[in-house]
Amino acid sequence: MKDGLEAKHVRVTGRVQGVNFRAWTRAEAERLGLTGWVRNEPDGAVTAFIVGPGAAVETMLERLGEGPPAARVAGVSAEATDSEEAPDRFAIVY
Repeated sequence: MKDGLEAKHVRVTGRVQGVNFRAWTRAEAERLGLTGWVRNEPDGAVTAFIVGPGAAVETMLERLGEGPPAARVAGVSAEATDSEEAPDRFAIVY
């Protein structure tokens, strides 16, 4: 890990596309001071790469489990990964 940062690859399933999930995720990540990205997947899931202090990453995982008001999250899986390729900001990837 770079500079004591934690990094996670996250997959969120359920009703998570077409409900403002990516924009909501970016806003929440920015509030928490996280960097990374979020994108829609062809199978209807949303995936994200989140990097930041451990406590902020854990808070973000909890928030992803709730999602924005129109979402219906069925599951969140997170896998630790290397933070070396962390972007400078949080972006929506198309």
